[in-house]
Amino acid sequence: MHKTLGELAELVEGELDGDPDICILGAADIGDAEEGDIVFAESPRFLQEAQQSRASAIIVQKGVGNSGKPIIAVENPRYAFARVLKEFSPRKNREPGIHPTCVIGAGTSIGDNPSFGYNVYIGRNTVVGKDVWIYPFAYIGDNVRIGDNCVIYPFVAIHDDVTIGNGVIIHSGTVIGSDGFGYTCVGGEHYKMPQIGTVVIGDDVEIGANVTIDRARTGKTIIGRGTKIDNLVQIAHNTTIGENCVVVAQVGISGSVSVGNGVVLAGQVGIKDHITVGDGAVICARSGVIGDIGPGEFVSGYPARPHKEQMRILAAQQKLPMLLKQIKELEHRIEELERRSKQ
Repeated sequence: MHKTLGELAELVEGELDGDPDICILGAADIGDAEEGDIVFAESPRFLQEAQQSRASAIIVQKGVGNSGKPIIAVENPRYAFARVLKEFSPRKNREPGIHPTCVIGAGTSIGDNPSFGYNVYIGRNTVVGKDVWIYPFAYIGDNVRIGDNCVIYPFVAIHDDVTIGNGVIIHSGTVIGSDGFGYTCVGGEHYKMPQIGTVVIGDDVEIGANVTIDRARTGKTIIGRGTKIDNLVQIAHNTTIGENCVVVAQVGISGSVSVGNGVVLAGQVGIKDHITVGDGAVICARSGVIGDIGPGEFVSGYPARPHKEQMRILAAQQKLPMLLKQIKELEHRIEELERRSKQ
């Protein structure tokens, strides 16, 4: 497959500076680029590297000027490059229809144009929308609702009574609707609290591999529209995550947490139960959240605190060896002065 540079400029609605008939064979990172590739540069440092690469063209930020190579200037180079990558992405072969090894329960309805692979199991009274692609060995329980244009990869388990919106992508190994972790201690033994709630996943959510989203004890565990969840994330019962959030790998969210819209939870963040995180907050990697985070706050550390404050604490910690040395020297001098004063 190939595209002309002019066609790509039109695709990304960019301003072309160069020969529109240049043949582009693919998209690549700067370090891997070969002749015929297009790359993107979102900062002056990367632009310099792109100029020195073997790439045939560069997607750049508007206003950077002439780069020495043909360029497409856009408002958002990363977004434009994503659109180009999609253009060059290999098309996956989708086998239409329902494989004869699938098991589909009584009362279940399937929308138009399904593609269900080998050994898919779908329970009773479930509704699956149109243009849904379910890979082999997926399990879908009873009374589940799955919207249109969803993709469910192999070995996904969606338990009873879960609702999945339109355009949702769920990667392999993910479990949605397993029991929340709820017990009460009676006579020194742990009595299981029944988990009779559900999980609701909004439209255009993408859920990575080996994610667990627990059903609510009562009520709903909710993932808002447009939220993207990385691999190996745990979301406990009765938690609500708002719209267009980013939840990075190995995040652990305890029960009954409320996360607002547009929140970023970086890798290995841990959040205590019954915490509220306001809209637009950013929590840096490996932070431990044990108190509410306000809207728009940028926090890090354990316990999580305003990032600038955390940086000052870390800077002070770096000085501790020197300070300890100074204290020992001062102690020695005081001891010497005291010894002399007694003579």
